[in-house]
Amino acid sequence: MAATLTAPAPGAPARTVPRPSPGGWRSRWPLLPLVAAVLLVALPYGTGGGDGPAVGPADVASGIAVLVCAGRLLHLRRRPLSGAAALVLGLPAVGFAVATVTAVDPAAALPGLVRYLQVFVLVPAAVFLLLKDARGFRIVAGALVLLALVQGVVGVDQYVTGTGASYMGEEVRAVGTFGPSDIMGMATVVAYGLLAAAACALRTPRTAPAWLRPCAAVVAVGLTVPLALSFSRGVWIATAAALLVALALTGRRQALTSLAVLGATGTVLVGGFGIGSQPIADRAASVTQVTRAPDRSVSDRYAMWGAAGAMWRERPATGVGLKGFPAHRDAHASIGLSSGSDTAGAGQEFRRQSLLSPHNMYLLVLGEQGLIGLTALVGSWAAILLGAVRRLRRARARGDAAVDCGLVAVALMTWQSVNFLYADIGGPTTVLSGVVLGLAAWWALAGPEKAGTA
Repeated sequence: MAATLTAPAPGAPARTVPRPSPGGWRSRWPLLPLVAAVLLVALPYGTGGGDGPAVGPADVASGIAVLVCAGRLLHLRRRPLSGAAALVLGLPAVGFAVATVTAVDPAAALPGLVRYLQVFVLVPAAVFLLLKDARGFRIVAGALVLLALVQGVVGVDQYVTGTGASYMGEEVRAVGTFGPSDIMGMATVVAYGLLAAAACALRTPRTAPAWLRPCAAVVAVGLTVPLALSFSRGVWIATAAALLVALALTGRRQALTSLAVLGATGTVLVGGFGIGSQPIADRAASVTQVTRAPDRSVSDRYAMWGAAGAMWRERPATGVGLKGFPAHRDAHASIGLSSGSDTAGAGQEFRRQSLLSPHNMYLLVLGEQGLIGLTALVGSWAAILLGAVRRLRRARARGDAAVDCGLVAVALMTWQSVNFLYADIGGPTTVLSGVVLGLAAWWALAGPEKAGTA
Protein backbone atom coordinates (compact mmCIF):
# COMPACT_ATOMS: atom_id res chain seq x y z
CA MET A 1 0.00 0.00 0.00
CA ALA A 2 1.44 3.38 -0.95
CA ALA A 3 2.27 5.69 1.93
CA THR A 4 0.27 8.95 2.19
CA LEU A 5 1.70 12.21 3.47
CA THR A 6 -0.52 14.46 5.56
CA ALA A 7 0.21 18.09 6.27
CA PRO A 8 1.00 18.82 9.92
CA ALA A 9 -1.42 20.85 11.97
CA PRO A 10 -0.65 24.58 12.38
CA GLY A 11 2.07 25.02 14.97
CA ALA A 12 2.87 21.33 15.16
CA PRO A 13 6.46 20.25 14.45
CA ALA A 14 7.04 18.75 11.03
CA ARG A 15 7.41 14.99 10.98
CA THR A 16 9.76 13.10 8.74
CA VAL A 17 8.12 10.11 7.14
CA PRO A 18 10.69 7.41 6.29
CA ARG A 19 10.67 6.34 2.71
CA PRO A 20 10.41 2.65 2.01
CA SER A 21 13.67 1.19 0.77
CA PRO A 22 13.57 0.31 -2.90
CA GLY A 23 13.08 -3.37 -3.56
CA GLY A 24 14.28 -5.76 -6.15
CA TRP A 25 17.57 -5.28 -7.92
CA ARG A 26 17.51 -1.52 -7.33
CA SER A 27 18.72 -2.21 -3.78
CA ARG A 28 20.75 -5.31 -4.64
CA TRP A 29 22.76 -4.15 -7.64
CA PRO A 30 26.02 -4.28 -5.59
CA LEU A 31 25.62 -8.06 -5.62
CA LEU A 32 25.95 -8.18 -9.40
CA PRO A 33 29.78 -8.25 -9.38
CA LEU A 34 29.69 -11.11 -6.87
CA VAL A 35 27.24 -13.08 -8.99
CA ALA A 36 29.38 -12.36 -12.04
CA ALA A 37 32.50 -13.52 -10.20
CA VAL A 38 30.77 -16.85 -9.56
CA LEU A 39 29.34 -17.41 -13.03
CA LEU A 40 32.37 -16.17 -14.99
CA VAL A 41 34.49 -18.92 -13.46
CA ALA A 42 33.29 -21.15 -16.30
CA LEU A 43 34.84 -18.92 -18.99
CA PRO A 44 38.34 -19.51 -20.42
CA TYR A 45 40.91 -18.63 -17.80
CA GLY A 46 43.99 -16.51 -17.83
CA THR A 47 45.14 -13.35 -19.52
CA GLY A 48 48.35 -13.22 -17.57
CA GLY A 49 51.57 -14.72 -18.64
CA GLY A 50 54.96 -15.67 -17.36
CA ASP A 51 55.39 -16.78 -13.79
CA GLY A 52 52.84 -14.42 -12.33
CA PRO A 53 49.30 -15.38 -11.45
CA ALA A 54 46.96 -15.49 -14.41
CA VAL A 55 43.98 -13.16 -14.32
CA GLY A 56 40.64 -14.52 -15.50
CA PRO A 57 37.21 -12.92 -15.98
CA ALA A 58 36.09 -14.04 -12.51
CA ASP A 59 39.11 -12.32 -10.96
CA VAL A 60 38.22 -9.09 -12.75
CA ALA A 61 34.63 -9.35 -11.49
CA SER A 62 35.85 -9.97 -7.94
CA GLY A 63 38.06 -6.89 -8.21
CA ILE A 64 35.04 -4.85 -9.30
CA ALA A 65 33.14 -6.20 -6.28
CA VAL A 66 35.93 -5.03 -3.98
CA LEU A 67 35.90 -1.57 -5.60
CA VAL A 68 32.10 -1.33 -5.33
CA CYS A 69 32.34 -2.27 -1.69
CA ALA A 70 35.02 0.35 -1.04
CA GLY A 71 32.99 2.99 -2.91
CA ARG A 72 29.87 2.26 -0.90
CA LEU A 73 31.78 2.50 2.36
CA LEU A 74 33.23 5.88 1.38
CA HIS A 75 29.85 7.15 0.22
CA LEU A 76 27.85 5.93 3.23
CA ARG A 77 30.61 6.77 5.74
CA ARG A 78 29.77 3.82 7.92
CA ARG A 79 32.01 1.80 10.19
CA PRO A 80 32.76 -1.10 7.84
CA LEU A 81 33.38 -3.97 10.26
CA SER A 82 32.91 -4.82 13.91
CA GLY A 83 36.03 -5.40 15.95
CA ALA A 84 35.60 -9.18 15.89
CA ALA A 85 34.93 -9.30 12.15
CA ALA A 86 37.92 -7.07 11.39
CA LEU A 87 40.18 -9.28 13.50
CA VAL A 88 38.99 -12.56 11.97
CA LEU A 89 38.98 -11.35 8.35
CA GLY A 90 42.18 -9.32 8.63
CA LEU A 91 44.30 -11.77 10.62
CA PRO A 92 45.58 -13.72 7.56
CA ALA A 93 47.05 -10.50 6.13
CA VAL A 94 49.55 -10.45 9.00
CA GLY A 95 50.95 -13.82 8.00
CA PHE A 96 51.04 -12.87 4.32
CA ALA A 97 52.94 -9.66 5.03
CA VAL A 98 55.49 -11.35 7.30
CA ALA A 99 56.08 -14.15 4.77
CA THR A 100 56.63 -11.60 2.00
CA VAL A 101 59.05 -9.39 3.92
CA THR A 102 61.11 -12.34 5.22
CA ALA A 103 61.01 -14.35 1.96
CA VAL A 104 64.22 -15.64 0.42
CA ASP A 105 63.23 -13.55 -2.64
CA PRO A 106 60.81 -10.79 -1.55
CA ALA A 107 60.31 -9.50 -5.10
CA ALA A 108 59.20 -12.94 -6.31
CA ALA A 109 56.81 -13.16 -3.34
CA LEU A 110 54.93 -9.95 -4.22
CA PRO A 111 52.58 -11.57 -6.80
CA GLY A 112 51.74 -14.19 -4.19
CA LEU A 113 50.97 -11.46 -1.66
CA VAL A 114 48.51 -9.88 -4.09
CA ARG A 115 46.83 -13.21 -4.84
CA TYR A 116 46.53 -14.27 -1.20
CA LEU A 117 45.16 -10.90 -0.16
CA GLN A 118 42.59 -11.11 -2.95
CA VAL A 119 41.36 -14.61 -2.13
CA PHE A 120 41.59 -14.70 1.66
CA VAL A 121 41.07 -11.09 2.74
CA LEU A 122 39.60 -8.71 0.14
CA VAL A 123 37.01 -10.95 -1.55
CA PRO A 124 35.68 -12.43 1.76
CA ALA A 125 35.47 -8.92 3.23
CA ALA A 126 33.63 -7.66 0.13
CA VAL A 127 31.12 -10.53 0.31
CA PHE A 128 30.65 -9.86 4.02
CA LEU A 129 30.00 -6.15 3.50
CA LEU A 130 27.87 -6.35 0.35
CA LEU A 131 25.40 -8.87 1.77
CA LYS A 132 22.56 -6.95 3.39
CA ASP A 133 20.37 -9.84 4.50
CA ALA A 134 19.56 -13.51 3.96
CA ARG A 135 18.01 -12.80 0.56
CA GLY A 136 21.32 -11.51 -0.71
CA PHE A 137 23.02 -14.61 0.68
CA ARG A 138 20.58 -16.82 -1.21
CA ILE A 139 21.21 -14.96 -4.46
CA VAL A 140 24.94 -15.69 -4.29
CA ALA A 141 24.30 -19.29 -3.20
CA GLY A 142 21.86 -19.65 -6.11
CA ALA A 143 24.60 -18.54 -8.49
CA LEU A 144 26.76 -21.38 -7.14
CA VAL A 145 23.96 -23.85 -7.87
CA LEU A 146 23.47 -22.49 -11.40
CA LEU A 147 27.20 -22.76 -12.12
CA ALA A 148 27.21 -26.32 -10.80
CA LEU A 149 24.28 -27.33 -13.01
CA VAL A 150 25.92 -25.97 -16.16
CA GLN A 151 29.24 -27.63 -15.40
CA GLY A 152 27.54 -30.85 -14.36
CA VAL A 153 25.63 -31.12 -17.63
CA VAL A 154 28.83 -30.52 -19.61
CA GLY A 155 30.66 -33.10 -17.50
CA VAL A 156 28.05 -35.82 -17.93
CA ASP A 157 28.02 -35.19 -21.68
CA GLN A 158 31.81 -35.59 -21.73
CA TYR A 159 31.55 -38.97 -20.03
CA VAL A 160 28.73 -40.22 -22.26
CA THR A 161 30.34 -39.07 -25.51
CA GLY A 162 33.91 -39.93 -24.56
CA THR A 163 35.12 -36.34 -24.92
CA GLY A 164 36.34 -35.79 -21.38
CA ALA A 165 39.83 -35.78 -19.93
CA SER A 166 42.00 -38.86 -20.18
CA TYR A 167 41.46 -41.38 -17.39
CA MET A 168 42.92 -44.91 -17.44
CA GLY A 169 43.45 -44.66 -21.18
CA GLU A 170 39.92 -43.42 -21.96
CA GLU A 171 38.70 -39.86 -22.39
CA VAL A 172 35.82 -40.20 -19.95
CA ARG A 173 36.73 -38.01 -17.00
CA ALA A 174 34.21 -35.21 -16.46
CA VAL A 175 36.01 -31.87 -16.24
CA GLY A 176 33.38 -29.42 -17.54
CA THR A 177 34.71 -26.35 -19.30
CA PHE A 178 37.90 -26.30 -17.22
CA GLY A 179 39.84 -28.83 -19.26
CA PRO A 180 42.37 -31.44 -18.13
CA SER A 181 44.85 -28.80 -16.94
CA ASP A 182 42.44 -27.95 -14.08
CA ILE A 183 41.20 -31.42 -13.30
CA MET A 184 39.55 -30.38 -10.00
CA GLY A 185 37.64 -27.38 -11.36
CA MET A 186 34.36 -29.04 -12.30
CA ALA A 187 34.35 -31.25 -9.22
CA THR A 188 34.82 -28.20 -7.00
CA VAL A 189 31.96 -26.13 -8.44
CA VAL A 190 29.64 -29.15 -8.56
CA ALA A 191 30.36 -29.84 -4.90
CA TYR A 192 29.58 -26.22 -3.98
CA GLY A 193 26.27 -26.34 -5.84
CA LEU A 194 25.36 -29.75 -4.45
CA LEU A 195 25.87 -28.59 -0.86
CA ALA A 196 23.92 -25.36 -1.40
CA ALA A 197 21.02 -27.25 -2.99
CA ALA A 198 21.06 -29.92 -0.28
CA ALA A 199 20.94 -27.28 2.47
CA CYS A 200 17.97 -25.63 0.76
CA ALA A 201 16.18 -28.98 0.57
CA LEU A 202 16.86 -29.70 4.25
CA ARG A 203 15.75 -26.27 5.48
CA THR A 204 13.73 -24.47 2.83
CA PRO A 205 13.04 -20.77 3.51
CA ARG A 206 9.59 -20.18 4.92
CA THR A 207 8.65 -17.65 2.27
CA ALA A 208 9.79 -19.88 -0.60
CA PRO A 209 7.26 -21.35 -3.04
CA ALA A 210 6.15 -24.93 -2.48
CA TRP A 211 8.07 -26.27 -5.47
CA LEU A 212 11.47 -25.10 -4.23
CA ARG A 213 12.10 -27.90 -1.75
CA PRO A 214 11.53 -30.86 -4.11
CA CYS A 215 13.37 -29.00 -6.86
CA ALA A 216 16.38 -28.41 -4.59
CA ALA A 217 16.36 -32.08 -3.58
CA VAL A 218 16.31 -33.22 -7.21
CA VAL A 219 19.17 -30.85 -8.07
CA ALA A 220 21.26 -32.07 -5.14
CA VAL A 221 20.73 -35.71 -6.04
CA GLY A 222 21.30 -35.04 -9.74
CA LEU A 223 24.62 -33.30 -9.07
CA THR A 224 25.97 -36.46 -7.46
CA VAL A 225 26.29 -37.91 -10.98
CA PRO A 226 28.84 -35.44 -12.39
CA LEU A 227 30.56 -35.39 -9.02
CA ALA A 228 31.05 -39.15 -9.22
CA LEU A 229 32.18 -38.95 -12.86
CA SER A 230 34.89 -36.44 -11.92
CA PHE A 231 36.80 -39.33 -10.28
CA SER A 232 38.18 -36.84 -7.74
CA ARG A 233 38.75 -38.75 -4.51
CA GLY A 234 39.53 -35.71 -2.37
CA VAL A 235 36.36 -33.93 -3.46
CA TRP A 236 34.29 -37.04 -2.71
CA ILE A 237 35.67 -37.19 0.81
CA ALA A 238 35.17 -33.47 1.44
CA THR A 239 31.60 -33.54 0.11
CA ALA A 240 30.68 -36.58 2.21
CA ALA A 241 32.11 -34.91 5.32
CA ALA A 242 30.23 -31.65 4.66
CA LEU A 243 26.96 -33.48 4.05
CA LEU A 244 27.34 -35.47 7.25
CA VAL A 245 27.95 -32.30 9.26
CA ALA A 246 24.94 -30.57 7.67
CA LEU A 247 22.73 -33.59 8.31
CA ALA A 248 23.89 -33.83 11.91
CA LEU A 249 22.87 -30.21 12.47
CA THR A 250 19.34 -30.75 11.11
CA GLY A 251 18.25 -33.41 13.59
CA ARG A 252 18.53 -37.17 13.92
CA ARG A 253 15.30 -38.13 12.17
CA GLN A 254 15.86 -35.99 9.10
CA ALA A 255 19.50 -37.07 8.96
CA LEU A 256 18.58 -40.76 8.89
CA THR A 257 15.90 -40.18 6.26
CA SER A 258 18.26 -38.19 4.06
CA LEU A 259 21.02 -40.78 4.35
CA ALA A 260 18.57 -43.50 3.32
CA VAL A 261 17.51 -41.48 0.27
CA LEU A 262 21.12 -40.82 -0.74
CA GLY A 263 22.01 -44.49 -0.33
CA ALA A 264 19.07 -45.61 -2.43
CA THR A 265 19.87 -43.02 -5.11
CA GLY A 266 23.47 -44.17 -5.31
CA THR A 267 22.39 -47.78 -5.59
CA VAL A 268 19.99 -47.00 -8.43
CA LEU A 269 22.37 -44.77 -10.38
CA VAL A 270 25.45 -46.95 -10.10
CA GLY A 271 24.01 -50.38 -9.54
CA GLY A 272 20.83 -50.10 -11.56
CA PHE A 273 21.82 -47.89 -14.48
CA GLY A 274 25.51 -48.68 -14.27
CA ILE A 275 26.60 -45.04 -14.53
CA GLY A 276 30.37 -45.29 -14.34
CA SER A 277 30.05 -48.22 -11.96
CA GLN A 278 33.37 -49.94 -12.60
CA PRO A 279 35.60 -46.82 -12.81
CA ILE A 280 33.89 -45.32 -9.78
CA ALA A 281 34.27 -48.55 -7.82
CA ASP A 282 37.95 -48.77 -8.73
CA ARG A 283 38.55 -45.14 -7.83
CA ALA A 284 36.71 -45.49 -4.52
CA ALA A 285 38.67 -48.64 -3.68
CA SER A 286 41.93 -46.79 -4.33
CA VAL A 287 41.16 -44.49 -1.38
CA THR A 288 41.95 -47.39 0.98
CA GLN A 289 45.15 -48.24 -0.90
CA VAL A 290 46.96 -44.90 -0.56
CA THR A 291 49.28 -46.34 2.10
CA ARG A 292 49.58 -49.96 0.96
CA ALA A 293 49.86 -49.58 -2.82
CA PRO A 294 49.75 -45.88 -3.80
CA ASP A 295 49.56 -44.97 -7.46
CA ARG A 296 51.89 -42.46 -9.12
CA SER A 297 49.73 -39.43 -8.30
CA VAL A 298 49.62 -40.39 -4.62
CA SER A 299 53.37 -41.10 -4.50
CA ASP A 300 54.09 -37.70 -6.03
CA ARG A 301 51.77 -36.08 -3.52
CA TYR A 302 53.60 -37.74 -0.62
CA ALA A 303 56.91 -36.53 -2.05
CA MET A 304 55.63 -32.95 -2.32
CA TRP A 305 54.22 -33.09 1.20
CA GLY A 306 57.65 -34.13 2.38
CA ALA A 307 59.21 -31.24 0.48
CA ALA A 308 56.86 -28.74 2.11
CA GLY A 309 57.70 -30.17 5.52
CA ALA A 310 61.42 -29.87 4.78
CA MET A 311 60.99 -26.22 3.81
CA TRP A 312 59.24 -25.55 7.09
CA ARG A 313 61.96 -27.27 9.13
CA GLU A 314 64.52 -25.08 7.38
CA ARG A 315 62.63 -21.85 8.15
CA PRO A 316 60.05 -22.78 10.83
CA ALA A 317 58.79 -19.31 11.76
CA THR A 318 58.25 -17.61 8.39
CA GLY A 319 58.76 -20.24 5.67
CA VAL A 320 60.53 -19.73 2.35
CA GLY A 321 58.15 -17.00 1.20
CA LEU A 322 54.96 -16.76 -0.84
CA LYS A 323 55.19 -18.50 -4.23
CA GLY A 324 58.46 -20.04 -3.06
CA PHE A 325 57.48 -23.71 -3.22
CA PRO A 326 58.33 -24.27 -6.94
CA ALA A 327 61.77 -22.74 -6.58
CA HIS A 328 62.66 -24.77 -3.49
CA ARG A 329 60.85 -28.01 -4.37
CA ASP A 330 63.70 -29.93 -5.99
CA ALA A 331 66.15 -29.07 -3.22
CA HIS A 332 63.83 -30.56 -0.60
CA ALA A 333 61.93 -33.34 -2.43
CA SER A 334 62.91 -37.00 -2.57
CA ILE A 335 64.30 -38.51 -5.75
CA GLY A 336 61.03 -40.42 -6.21
CA LEU A 337 59.18 -37.25 -7.29
CA SER A 338 58.34 -37.28 -10.98
CA SER A 339 58.81 -34.20 -13.13
CA GLY A 340 55.09 -33.69 -13.70
CA SER A 341 51.73 -35.25 -14.41
CA ASP A 342 50.30 -36.25 -17.78
CA THR A 343 47.18 -34.43 -19.00
CA ALA A 344 45.20 -34.94 -22.20
CA GLY A 345 41.69 -35.06 -23.59
CA ALA A 346 38.76 -32.63 -23.50
CA GLY A 347 40.10 -30.87 -26.58
CA GLN A 348 43.68 -30.68 -25.38
CA GLU A 349 46.70 -32.51 -26.74
CA PHE A 350 48.98 -34.54 -24.53
CA ARG A 351 50.84 -32.25 -22.16
CA ARG A 352 53.25 -32.69 -19.27
CA GLN A 353 52.10 -30.47 -16.42
CA SER A 354 54.65 -29.40 -13.81
CA LEU A 355 53.95 -30.11 -10.13
CA LEU A 356 54.24 -26.65 -8.59
CA SER A 357 52.40 -27.13 -5.29
CA PRO A 358 52.03 -29.89 -2.65
CA HIS A 359 48.25 -30.23 -3.21
CA ASN A 360 47.67 -29.60 0.49
CA MET A 361 46.83 -26.03 1.44
CA TYR A 362 47.94 -26.41 5.04
CA LEU A 363 51.36 -27.79 4.09
CA LEU A 364 51.72 -25.19 1.35
CA VAL A 365 51.11 -22.41 3.89
CA LEU A 366 53.41 -24.09 6.41
CA GLY A 367 56.26 -24.39 3.89
CA GLU A 368 55.87 -20.91 2.41
CA GLN A 369 54.67 -18.92 5.45
CA GLY A 370 55.83 -20.93 8.44
CA LEU A 371 54.07 -21.21 11.77
CA ILE A 372 53.19 -17.51 11.81
CA GLY A 373 51.30 -17.68 8.54
CA LEU A 374 49.67 -21.03 9.28
CA THR A 375 48.49 -19.89 12.71
CA ALA A 376 47.02 -16.67 11.33
CA LEU A 377 45.24 -18.31 8.37
CA VAL A 378 43.94 -21.44 10.09
CA GLY A 379 43.01 -19.42 13.17
CA SER A 380 40.81 -17.20 11.00
CA TRP A 381 39.17 -20.18 9.30
CA ALA A 382 38.57 -21.97 12.60
CA ALA A 383 36.93 -18.87 14.08
CA ILE A 384 34.62 -18.62 11.05
CA LEU A 385 33.66 -22.29 11.13
CA LEU A 386 33.06 -22.44 14.88
CA GLY A 387 31.14 -19.18 14.80
CA ALA A 388 28.97 -20.44 11.93
CA VAL A 389 28.13 -23.66 13.78
CA ARG A 390 27.34 -21.81 17.00
CA ARG A 391 25.07 -19.30 15.25
CA LEU A 392 23.33 -22.08 13.34
CA ARG A 393 22.51 -23.94 16.55
CA ARG A 394 21.16 -20.74 18.10
CA ALA A 395 19.13 -19.97 14.98
CA ARG A 396 17.55 -23.44 15.08
CA ALA A 397 16.68 -23.02 18.75
CA ARG A 398 15.03 -19.64 18.11
CA GLY A 399 13.29 -20.78 14.95
CA ASP A 400 14.92 -18.10 12.78
CA ALA A 401 13.85 -17.84 9.17
CA ALA A 402 17.39 -17.97 7.78
CA VAL A 403 18.47 -21.40 9.03
CA ASP A 404 18.99 -22.47 5.42
CA CYS A 405 21.73 -19.85 5.08
CA GLY A 406 23.42 -21.23 8.16
CA LEU A 407 23.37 -24.75 6.75
CA VAL A 408 24.87 -23.53 3.48
CA ALA A 409 27.59 -21.61 5.31
CA VAL A 410 28.55 -24.50 7.59
CA ALA A 411 28.48 -27.06 4.77
CA LEU A 412 30.61 -24.94 2.43
CA MET A 413 33.11 -24.03 5.16
CA THR A 414 33.40 -27.66 6.25
CA TRP A 415 33.95 -28.73 2.66
CA GLN A 416 36.65 -26.11 2.15
CA SER A 417 38.43 -27.09 5.35
CA VAL A 418 38.49 -30.80 4.48
CA ASN A 419 39.25 -30.35 0.78
CA PHE A 420 42.32 -28.27 1.61
CA LEU A 421 43.83 -31.49 2.95
CA TYR A 422 44.04 -32.71 -0.66
CA ALA A 423 44.13 -29.48 -2.66
CA ASP A 424 45.35 -25.90 -2.60
CA ILE A 425 44.55 -22.71 -4.46
CA GLY A 426 45.16 -22.38 -8.18
CA GLY A 427 43.11 -22.15 -11.35
CA PRO A 428 39.87 -20.34 -12.13
CA THR A 429 37.97 -21.73 -9.11
CA THR A 430 40.37 -20.01 -6.71
CA VAL A 431 38.20 -16.91 -6.50
CA LEU A 432 35.28 -19.11 -5.37
CA SER A 433 37.25 -19.97 -2.24
CA GLY A 434 37.08 -16.29 -1.33
CA VAL A 435 33.34 -16.16 -2.02
CA VAL A 436 32.74 -19.24 0.15
CA LEU A 437 34.80 -17.78 3.00
CA GLY A 438 32.82 -14.55 2.71
CA LEU A 439 29.47 -16.34 2.85
CA ALA A 440 30.53 -18.32 5.91
CA ALA A 441 31.99 -15.22 7.59
CA TRP A 442 28.78 -13.27 6.99
CA TRP A 443 26.73 -15.95 8.71
CA ALA A 444 29.22 -16.37 11.56
CA LEU A 445 30.04 -12.71 12.25
CA ALA A 446 27.20 -10.50 10.95
CA GLY A 447 24.78 -8.98 13.40
CA PRO A 448 21.65 -10.98 14.33
CA GLU A 449 19.45 -8.38 12.69
CA LYS A 450 21.02 -9.38 9.35
CA ALA A 451 21.63 -13.11 9.69
CA GLY A 452 18.23 -13.70 11.22
CA THR A 453 16.14 -12.04 8.55
CA ALA A 454 14.34 -13.94 5.86
